[in-house]
Amino acid sequence: MSAVRTVLGDVPGGELGVCDAHDHLFFASPRLPGEELRDAAAARAELAAFREQGGGTVVQWTPYGLGRRAADLPALSRETGVHVVAATGLHQDVHYDQDTLAALRGRAADVFVAELTRGIGTSGVRAGLIKVAGGFHALDAHARWTMSAAAEAHHATGAPIAVHLELGTGALDVLELLCGGAGVPPDRVILGHLNRSPDPVTHRQSAGSGCWLAFDGPSRGNHATDWRMPDAVRDLAEAGFGDRLLLGGDTTAASARSVDGGPGMPYLLRRVAPRLALAVGDELVRRVLTENPARAFAVDWH
Repeated sequence: MSAVRTVLGDVPGGELGVCDAHDHLFFASPRLPGEELRDAAAARAELAAFREQGGGTVVQWTPYGLGRRAADLPALSRETGVHVVAATGLHQDVHYDQDTLAALRGRAADVFVAELTRGIGTSGVRAGLIKVAGGFHALDAHARWTMSAAAEAHHATGAPIAVHLELGTGALDVLELLCGGAGVPPDRVILGHLNRSPDPVTHRQSAGSGCWLAFDGPSRGNHATDWRMPDAVRDLAEAGFGDRLLLGGDTTAASARSVDGGPGMPYLLRRVAPRLALAVGDELVRRVLTENPARAFAVDWH
């Protein structure tokens, strides 16, 4: 039986409720000095604010080595009543020191599988997806290595693979590597940040493969995406791909949290969803926030 692997255990996809399909409760990278998400109290407040807007699930895409704080996630989920899904995987190499990457050479897939099946570190919290990342219009050696490891871990567990597309680019190269070369079923691949490169042809080609398309990051003020995203979603819906779409917030900086004066997780439901409904209707928005993630993150675990 398929289930979504949350930090409190496996649950049927239908129990997720309204889902923020890509966000971060904890995240720390040398690329964002001074903006680390490390405060558990702020994470709790952010989840509570999301819950007040009708939110039911947050999928945290924070991968290995970037401050996931997996041991803190179960209590936050219980206290706020919001399901939380954790991730394994690796981000771009610029987020890590070379010693960390060297220690994973030849064993990344094994680490991913262990975190999906046994737990992250000593926390006992099992990851529910694998997060990897591409580069700007290209896949470098690091991306190819981590995606190959992710594909191996997928074949061992069934876990979905979520992909950070740098500025929304490289979608077709990712699909060629994961699905064409590594044999990952397209419906187990989630492409993130497509709103950052509003190319309708690439969007439709990607959706046509059967993968999931995530439109996320409305908090990013340096990407003119909020006003373009409804048109991109409408184009895909009119082409028959409304059942392949996901929405997320991708809050990666402390200043972007609603409890610190930014839009944060509640903004997805407070402003983005109503704006999108004007373009595609309330019913499609409901399905994108509930039915689609229930299928995208549910796995026949093995």
